[in-house]
Amino acid sequence: MASTGDGTVGKALDVLDLVAAQEKPVRFADLQRMSPLPKATLYRLAQTLVNQGMLVQDPSAGTYTLGVRLVRLAHAAWRQASLAPIARRHVDILCHDTGLTVHLAQMDHGHVLYVDKRTATGAIRMSQETGKVAPAYCTAVGKAMMAFMPEGELAGVIKRQSFHRFTPTTLTNEVVLRAALERARSRGYARDREEHEPGMICVAAPILIDGARVLGAVGLTGSTLQVDFRQLEGQLPRLHQCVEDIAGEAVHWSYPVEGEGKTEGRLG
Repeated sequence: MASTGDGTVGKALDVLDLVAAQEKPVRFADLQRMSPLPKATLYRLAQTLVNQGMLVQDPSAGTYTLGVRLVRLAHAAWRQASLAPIARRHVDILCHDTGLTVHLAQMDHGHVLYVDKRTATGAIRMSQETGKVAPAYCTAVGKAMMAFMPEGELAGVIKRQSFHRFTPTTLTNEVVLRAALERARSRGYARDREEHEPGMICVAAPILIDGARVLGAVGLTGSTLQVDFRQLEGQLPRLHQCVEDIAGEAVHWSYPVEGEGKTEGRLG
């Protein structure tokens, strides 16, 4: 866990991130093993988070889990800071028209955050559920967003990539990633060739304001048992129409700016 450098609040958020990453109740001893914080500091922060309803402690099991208060905050964030409410109708239409799984994603500190998903009847279940986080460098939605970022912003996102090899086709360094981003930029969409999950392929297009500001991305995904890239790319006109429609509504939305801790908005 990297320290945020933002004092007590930053350290407390790091503790929440640690608990969330385990996806199951976690013991204090395990938190201590994963955290660079001194034991006394870690315990004090954990208890403060419990007192504030951000964590729940099970005294009998000695474990911590995320608190219900976070659910309320998450719902508020989903309504206020995500594209999902604006994009919902357009994502529904795209899923209905293509018969494919559709993902809506935004960039969150160099990672892909899936903020909405529609699954066509009979589609194979994937790991990218709403609220899940995935790497940007090996997902089509991540590459679609990165390809259209200004260089300063892109460099910051690339620095956050781990370049872990998930499959034989995963991009594993900045050089090959930048080459893939250049191809995505020139053709207007990005591809995932089973780079994150074996057997799953995807095409994705960015959601752009004024053709420049990246708000997010929409991806069309299918199993290699069901579709190939020829079929996915045959749906690109519908995909591009979807992202254009979302962008057209999003011009009136105040949206978070990646890495700057503020929001920007447009006046209608």
